Amino acid sequence: MKFVVVIPARYQSTRLPAKPLQDIAGKTMIERVYQQACKSGAERVVIATDDQRIVEVANSFNAEVILTADTHESGTERLAEVCERLNFADDTIVVNVQGDEPLIPPAVISQVAGLLDKAPEVKMASLSVPITDDTDIHDPNVVKVVCDKDDHALYFSRSAVPHERDGGWRSELYSRHIGIYAYRCHFVGEYLQLSPSPIEKIEKLEQLRVLWHGYKIKMAQAIETPAHGVDTPEDLEKIRALFN
Repeated sequence: MKFVVVIPARYQSTRLPAKPLQDIAGKTMIERVYQQACKSGAERVVIATDDQRIVEVANSFNAEVILTADTHESGTERLAEVCERLNFADDTIVVNVQGDEPLIPPAVISQVAGLLDKAPEVKMASLSVPITDDTDIHDPNVVKVVCDKDDHALYFSRSAVPHERDGGWRSELYSRHIGIYAYRCHFVGEYLQLSPSPIEKIEKLEQLRVLWHGYKIKMAQAIETPAHGVDTPEDLEKIRALFN
């Protein structure tokens, strides 16, 4: 199986400015993510950013990097520009690894690529892990996913879904979505033609656009449980503590 990895890295972040360039035990966050991606077996790993400062840092550790438009509203839109500019074949499997997950396991990256490779009926795949901490159920920074019997995503939400009407909040019913996606390259371009959906705008979750327009997303439980991504200064300190 052949696949490529693209790492969207946006400079601006409301909760953590200059997030990709934050230091983690002597290396920037984006370099940590890039190193993990390079261990996944990908044919090619590309950083896609909207800021020259990230380009310069990526060049310093000899990564392949592309300066994209600064008007993209999502990582998928940035990914689409990369696919077009690098002229990937339509059937190329492209894995979108978020630039704020410095502890993403390489095995998880190859797993999601293989999941899509073995599911010809879908154009997109992703992963989840069981929620083991009850506080995560109600944490809006922890995205939950509900699937059907064939492991296709039914819905993603920042709220506690499914909702237990009678209370109890049994954590074994809930799954945390991992922000990693595999696409067939031609679908990335198709995604750009899809109109933004109301649920996507409300939840601030771009994958809901795919479900809204009737496409399926294949899901599986990750073979390793990644640490949470870095969204806030508090998250960053936790990651730094793990490295130290």
